[in-house]
Amino acid sequence: MDTLDKETFREFMRQVFDRLDRHERLIASLTGSNAPTDLKEVKLLDGERLFDNQDLCLLLQVSKRSLQRYRSNGALAYHLLWHKTYYKESDVLDFIAKYMKDFQKENIGQFKARINVSLKK
Repeated sequence: MDTLDKETFREFMRQVFDRLDRHERLIASLTGSNAPTDLKEVKLLDGERLFDNQDLCLLLQVSKRSLQRYRSNGALAYHLLWHKTYYKESDVLDFIAKYMKDFQKENIGQFKARINVSLKK
């Protein structure tokens, strides 16, 4: 049995990483993204999408301080995971339905569409 020297190991690892890079490019081309870094990880909790502060600020067009105020008042439900604040999609839709001034029941589709568009970027 041959012993594994440094050069053999390095060559083997280079081949492994080349193959992984090739698979990553293939997956990116099949999903329609331009580059492998374009793939955005969607976080889920109990099978439901999670939004972080930045996502929700962009979605609702409010500041981080406003989100903090909504959380403190109990108007917006949230979850702390790994010292980071996340919001379930259903909680966000409930919040929009109850508290957003511009909201009308027939316009809920616009907010849902905005949520889906923000995740695809």
